[in-house]
Amino acid sequence: MNAPVIPPAPLSAAPPTPMLDRVRYPADLRNFSAEQLKQVADELRAETVDAVSVTGGHLGASLGVVELTVAIHAVFDTPYDRLIWDVGHQCYPHKILTGRRDRIRTLRQGGGLSGFTKRSESDYDPFGAAHSSTSISAGLGMAVARDLKSARGIADDRHVIAVIGDGSMSAGMAYEAMNNAGALRSRLVVILNDNDMSISRPVGAMSAYLSRLLSSRSFLNLREAAVKMARRFPSGIERSARRAEEFARGFLTGGGTLFEELGFYYVGPIDGHNLDHLLPVLRNVRDADGGPILVHAITQKGKGYGPAEESADKLHAVSRFNVVTGEQAKGPVGAPSYTKVFGNALIAEAEADPDIVAITAAMPTGTGLDAFAKRFPDRCFDVGIAEQHAVTFAAGLATEGIKPFCAIYSTFLQRGYDQLVHDVVLQGLPVRFAMDRAGLVGADGATHAGIFDIAFLSCLPGIVLMAPSDEVELMHAVATAAAIDDRPSALRYPRGEGAGLALPARGEVMPIGRGRIVREGGGVALLALGTRLHDALRAADELAQRGLPATVVDARFAKPLDTALIEQLARHHEVLVTIEEGSSGGFGSAVLHHLAWKGLLDRGVRVRPMVLPDRFIDQDIQSKQLADAGLTARDIVATVLAALGREVAVARA
Repeated sequence: MNAPVIPPAPLSAAPPTPMLDRVRYPADLRNFSAEQLKQVADELRAETVDAVSVTGGHLGASLGVVELTVAIHAVFDTPYDRLIWDVGHQCYPHKILTGRRDRIRTLRQGGGLSGFTKRSESDYDPFGAAHSSTSISAGLGMAVARDLKSARGIADDRHVIAVIGDGSMSAGMAYEAMNNAGALRSRLVVILNDNDMSISRPVGAMSAYLSRLLSSRSFLNLREAAVKMARRFPSGIERSARRAEEFARGFLTGGGTLFEELGFYYVGPIDGHNLDHLLPVLRNVRDADGGPILVHAITQKGKGYGPAEESADKLHAVSRFNVVTGEQAKGPVGAPSYTKVFGNALIAEAEADPDIVAITAAMPTGTGLDAFAKRFPDRCFDVGIAEQHAVTFAAGLATEGIKPFCAIYSTFLQRGYDQLVHDVVLQGLPVRFAMDRAGLVGADGATHAGIFDIAFLSCLPGIVLMAPSDEVELMHAVATAAAIDDRPSALRYPRGEGAGLALPARGEVMPIGRGRIVREGGGVALLALGTRLHDALRAADELAQRGLPATVVDARFAKPLDTALIEQLARHHEVLVTIEEGSSGGFGSAVLHHLAWKGLLDRGVRVRPMVLPDRFIDQDIQSKQLADAGLTARDIVATVLAALGREVAVARA
């Protein structure tokens, strides 16, 4: 039986929430008046701030959708009606209202609530999220499934509501889904949570009135009658009438022509923080017949919490903080993060080479390119949440002799894999991929863990794949990638701080495909890839105490392999253990493949590849995740002893 999750102690007293205390599930909201719902929203905002002050997490986005969350759950019959939150980092108020308030202070903690929507966590989370721009596609699938069942006589009249932020609308997948939805004409509600983009005029009472009018059943019925009448006209007159109606409504409401062209009926913009505006519009939309509808709601990220409203990033992601002051808790000052080291190393290379440019997909700060952008504003490109475009854009740059570094989290690079294969690797273009957050990532959990990149990159012909073991090696990897001008390359590095080593002014170019022996030993060899080297060295210390001095090697490259060094290790050691913070099918598999074809496995060397287990690992601190994965120094020692037939010894240790 798992021990109960104990949340961290709060930094301030929780506010009173008498009305929110009456809400266990969304059904409780449906008997409340508009004034009572406003009080619920105020208390829900205070509860969200207080909870995130304890756990840390995505605060600003959640504060921006408080009223919208209350209104949706008060109007629609969730969980029977399907509610999908795009990305999911704005779902904390949703979790509080859907039976999880008693656990909200375990958010992002080991054994606690996920920081995103998660199907296995609640019936109110019909679709898991954490990556951007998936909500409309998933919602359309649910709507079509409803229609298919209804056509077979299975009663299913549920609504499907997808809430998508304006940032997520920068990804092409959202428009692909909207185009398909418009063609299928399935009943689907998309709510555009517009908290940053200036795509509409200021909202006010007249806009709210028009939105209520245009979403009302009487107007929709009148519009449908006009459409039917126009169909009796010659085709040219029908098209003209339809366009006149669309542009007239676009003029009145301040936008929506794009969405209308994609087949959606546009309603808005409306004030996403005014329940007097939200409730009647959502009721009209709920009761409407016909095809897909888009409701355009204007919100403010960080709304209602002063420190968030005044912050440049609206306190998008925070550590624990003091509710009164907004001051975030600071841990002990340590080594610089790998992210910062990468950014500074790239600046050093770009100072010496004007052809070097950087590309990010809406993550300049997260990838360390914010400093690069300040130093070289004309050489840094933020393409938005568009990883596919980022990869092919980089490929185009490379064809003309520019040296692009495409900095994308490992887990997000998965979204651009076809472009990586077809547009970069197949053409042998020297695009450099910098993969931050490689390996296990802590509180963000399985959705953000970069555990597949070694496997999905090392299978590609001709690519160079580096995994630096510390921050100095990361600088060398950046310098090496900058020097590779005849093929694609990639480097992977983890979330978190480095080892605290003194850093050179600039990295050194490494010989391609060459590892390095860090410690000479006897009959045991530990071949580590990336930052698993540190646990390999700790394991070697313990093995030495047991009379088993181990050779420790930093592989440096997952591809090309240092085949000469690997063969040497296999010939002169009884046990060879490979260690990587990645899935099976990666570095260890390549080592085994090579040794098998060389016939060295037939000569008695016992090879034991240590990889992440064949399952996803939920959120926790990284050290506990690694222990759960079986990749710590203790696990390495156990693996060696088991290979030598000394299982009893590890049990007694």
